[in-house]
Amino acid sequence: MSLADERIRELGLKLPKIDLHGKGIVAIRQHGNLLYTSGHGPEREDDGSPIWTGKLGKDLTVEEGYQAARECGIILLAQLKSYLGNLDRVDALVKVLGLVASSEDFYQQPQVMNGFSDLMVDVFGERGKHARSAMGTYVLPKNIPVEIEMIVRIRD
Repeated sequence: MSLADERIRELGLKLPKIDLHGKGIVAIRQHGNLLYTSGHGPEREDDGSPIWTGKLGKDLTVEEGYQAARECGIILLAQLKSYLGNLDRVDALVKVLGLVASSEDFYQQPQVMNGFSDLMVDVFGERGKHARSAMGTYVLPKNIPVEIEMIVRIRD
């Protein structure tokens, strides 16, 4: 078992099964030793329906947004594992972009995105620390509250 898999087990997480083929988009694109992920929201494994919906500051609290961002992280970890075969091939998370569907008077996008960032550090330690942008947006697909994409440096 890889060190990252051991941490995931210790955290009590279950990664969903991910099929990276036949979705009409490229979920992960590799260029050299960098992986670029498409944006992903908090969706159910079985049918892709949203786990969380609504806007932060109107329908959801900061804590609910934090959990939605954490769920995005779990899905992205599953995609990385499916693509790489072993999460210990992750050398470093380089850059993360988080979009947070927000009411016009909501300004706590960084606190929402901490749900993702905290999870990555819990799983990868220093390798999970990353540069990050947290941006508010008016609407996201399927009325999801958070969508996250990232750039990851991998080992051979």
